[in-house]
Amino acid sequence: MKKLLNTVYVTTEGAALRKDGENLVAEVEGEIKARVPLHMLASVVVFGPILLSPALIGACAGAGITIALLERNGRFAAHIEGPVTGNVLLRSAQYRASDTPEDIIRALLLGKVANQRSVLMRSLRDYGSEYPPEARLALTQDCERMEQILRNIELAPAHADRLRGMEGEASALYFSVFGHLIRAPKAAFRWTGRSRRPPLDPMNVLLSFLYTLLTHDCRSAAEAVGLDIAVGFLHRDRPGRPSLALDLMEEFRPVLVDRLALSLVNRRQLRAQDFEIREGGAVMMTDEARKTVLTAWQKRKKEERLHPFLAEKIPFGLVPFVQAQMLAPHLRGDLEAYPQWFWK
Repeated sequence: MKKLLNTVYVTTEGAALRKDGENLVAEVEGEIKARVPLHMLASVVVFGPILLSPALIGACAGAGITIALLERNGRFAAHIEGPVTGNVLLRSAQYRASDTPEDIIRALLLGKVANQRSVLMRSLRDYGSEYPPEARLALTQDCERMEQILRNIELAPAHADRLRGMEGEASALYFSVFGHLIRAPKAAFRWTGRSRRPPLDPMNVLLSFLYTLLTHDCRSAAEAVGLDIAVGFLHRDRPGRPSLALDLMEEFRPVLVDRLALSLVNRRQLRAQDFEIREGGAVMMTDEARKTVLTAWQKRKKEERLHPFLAEKIPFGLVPFVQAQMLAPHLRGDLEAYPQWFWK
């Protein structure tokens, strides 16, 4: 089993990262704040104007440590990596499968919709008695409809656009009742629906930020296996888009991101003052809030759950890597179907 290595997140504006021997050193105004051995790192993620020395960039590239450059709001800017690994036979199989992607799309959507439904069902089970009758009814009806959508996905003819349409309906149902899962004061975290580019309320800012982190992890997992992250199945190919990483993350978003976001808000670890409204209506997290989220994200990735296919416990942080590992033999024809990751 692959070891869960560390990811270094750097959020302090003006910080400098350099190589010292076989270590990554982080400095702020000339003062050393952290020192991490390179052999313990999987990736480095920096937010905003952070200085990286050429020696560190070269060492990371040579050691297979990816560097992700993000804007202050968490939007992806660039990705630095060393020579691409993997073999041409696997990528050729991936390209062929992308021409007839229906079976893989079906498997991905079964995992995603089942996990979305599980999040709603868990909330009903844990807090159902506290919900107003109309909220409890809406959640119950959406769970029943999503169960029907799961059956439709499983039995539907192999048609990619039709399967994508079912995914769209399931996501619309899920986010239509997502606000009921937010138990913080409504004035601070009122939910009116999913918004992006830019996110227009604190919860959407939090979700988008965490989705960016998950995309990075899924991208690294796919590249580690030797897959081409630009060629996906559920997400159509588009220049500059890591379509395969977006495919892989669909199964994990409800559990790894949505539940973590809800936990941070419902437990009052994040409050209204942790978000700032900018000109034009865009909302951003403060630096301190960003650090709180990153700490919680790293802690979340260390939690272990039983993998339903492997029948062994693995950390959440390794789930993207394991799923990418199982997608590869399926593409090569060594595994009959792609085994989804279902959260229980």
